[in-house]
Amino acid sequence: MGGKLTFISGGVRSGKSAYAEKLLVEGAATAEGRLVYIASGRAVDEEMRQRIEQHQLDRADVCWTTIEQSVDLEEVLPFIQPNDFVLWDCLTTWLANELYMEQNNTYCIHIKGCMEKKTARLYETVAAIREKASHFIIVSNEVLDEPASTYDETRKYCEWIGQLHQHIVKLADDAIEMDCGLPLYWKKEGQVAVR
Repeated sequence: MGGKLTFISGGVRSGKSAYAEKLLVEGAATAEGRLVYIASGRAVDEEMRQRIEQHQLDRADVCWTTIEQSVDLEEVLPFIQPNDFVLWDCLTTWLANELYMEQNNTYCIHIKGCMEKKTARLYETVAAIREKASHFIIVSNEVLDEPASTYDETRKYCEWIGQLHQHIVKLADDAIEMDCGLPLYWKKEGQVAVR
């Protein structure tokens, strides 16, 4: 089955990335493993550029191998080694990037079957990283607490992120929701938490 898979979601600035980093740094120190950070963010505006810089500063004290991969997550597979402690930040950014990848002058979101192929490939990639790594953590934003959007593309995005979250949580050993810097475990080592 491979290594451990952890899914961490939460709102913007909820502490999910910092908590994921802490878990992996502690695990890697104990097992003498390599820390790998897969970054899916792209500096498309000033706010995103500043957030990326802040994440880089937050990791500066620890030796991370960083892989910039905004789309086509499967391309990281040759770089993942046994005993790696891998953080992918984040699923929601990857989804937006993939939905708006152009194919023949049309975005994937408008092409029938396009995202189905991409998500099938994603699930295979998640399984392959998990098989190689000691611990693989996937971070994602919780965007489904807001009322349903009136915009068709936003609704499609929400549908996709909901499907991705549910599928990955089924696969995960641990599922954590960050709230105000506190981890709420909804699933731990195959057990669903009762709240």
